[in-house]
Amino acid sequence: QVQLVESGGGLVQAGDSLRLSCVASGRTFSSYGMGWFRQAPGKEREFVATISRSGGTTYYADSVKGRFTISRDNAKTMLYLQLSSLKPEDTAVYYCAAARRWGTKEVVTTGGYDYWGQGTQVTVSS
Repeated sequence: QVQLVESGGGLVQAGDSLRLSCVASGRTFSSYGMGWFRQAPGKEREFVATISRSGGTTYYADSVKGRFTISRDNAKTMLYLQLSSLKPEDTAVYYCAAARRWGTKEVVTTGGYDYWGQGTQVTVSS
């Protein structure tokens, strides 16, 4: 089992950058594929980005491709999401998640993940 805690959210202006962090407990972090999702008020939780166990493979939602970057540091059991060129529509609670099985099409769905953090709020003003 792994416990996840996100941090780094806040209130920023459109065009600004922000880096989200997610610290994982346990010594098996490198055995999990990891992902970031977000949920805006009144909307379903949606996929943002995912990264393989080694960090060598990443996938992004079209809405964030070229603006967001997912990365991980297995030695520090940390997951990151660099957010750039932020837009008001990026406003949401951002969640990190861990997947025991990674590499199938389910990595872009909430059902593909086994553990979730509590989320961190990102608010982008226009």
